Amino acid sequence: MPFHYLYRLSGAQRETRADLQLGCVLALVAGAVNAGGFLAIGGYTSHMTGIVSGMADDLALGNLTLALAALGAWLAFVSGAAVTAIMVNWGRRRRLHSQYAASLLLEAALLLLFGLTGSYLASMPDVLGPVTILLLCFIMGLQNAIITKISGATIRTTHVTGLSTDIGIELGKMLYYNRRQLPERSVTVNRSKFKTHSLLISCFFIGGVSGALAFKHIGFPAATILLACALILLAGVPVLHDLRLLWRFYRPRL
Repeated sequence: MPFHYLYRLSGAQRETRADLQLGCVLALVAGAVNAGGFLAIGGYTSHMTGIVSGMADDLALGNLTLALAALGAWLAFVSGAAVTAIMVNWGRRRRLHSQYAASLLLEAALLLLFGLTGSYLASMPDVLGPVTILLLCFIMGLQNAIITKISGATIRTTHVTGLSTDIGIELGKMLYYNRRQLPERSVTVNRSKFKTHSLLISCFFIGGVSGALAFKHIGFPAATILLACALILLAGVPVLHDLRLLWRFYRPRL
């Protein structure tokens, strides 16, 4: 059943397979949003390594304004992750079925806001430019923390550096030749990790291509509406389930 499947993807009761499927969907969304952010502001907002490195360079060169801007972007990313942690932990304490889905709904709402700011960015770049950067960094931190909390830090969706490193490690194991039959010293490939990370990178890349084409040809509002609808569809079933339980609890008292 579709409702059962959607609940399994974003509900409180987790399975490894559902974690991977949700991670792939979120990697598609992250790739699309990252591409849209590049078209909007000319830079990627999920790459905190680059932002922190740029902050250090600007500080060393005396470009205090740019350094403060990079600091603000980093703080926005961290704040997004913190908000997800607060929402998930709050939901867990109350045993909500939507403890993860609520963050997905918040991300959907912020994506719609990004579409609105992106459509007016060209007319008010000085005002909306910094707002867009902070908003996108917040969204990326929010989303990355969602799948991190769900999967126990085994799946990431907004950046591929760590995924690429793990793929390289597994490739090295694959190419290593075990000369002697010593089971305790043999090098074995974690094929599951290799396939999982390869799939996540592929989804991020496909999302980036699709997102760039969508933002370019149909515009920011329409493209973000599509992404937001996908997130709402993912999160809707657990949220509606909790709302129904809440209604049953309070209805006799009304």
